[in-house]
Amino acid sequence: MKKDIALAVLGISIALSLACVVAGPCLAPPPPPNEIVPLRPYPDSIWTPGYWRWTGGRYVWVGGVWVRPRPGRAWVTGRWERRGPRWVWIAGRWRRI
Repeated sequence: MKKDIALAVLGISIALSLACVVAGPCLAPPPPPNEIVPLRPYPDSIWTPGYWRWTGGRYVWVGGVWVRPRPGRAWVTGRWERRGPRWVWIAGRWRRI
């Protein structure tokens, strides 16, 4: 009986942890680190800040980059949103202005 309960608890724990890995993280991303912004490579370049990426069951920091602007567009920075018990990444994008 105790063995059955232990196996059931183990099974539920594994299922919950796999659900987080497959469907998205259950833990909020850490605060962003203090990113050192390198010198602007050209006068009209736009800094797109770094972000936390969920990969391999953990958060990995992806550093920001300078990009060339797109005419008639503005950069919208990506963000993490909580949706129920999970966190979902909304990627950065260019929007019309």
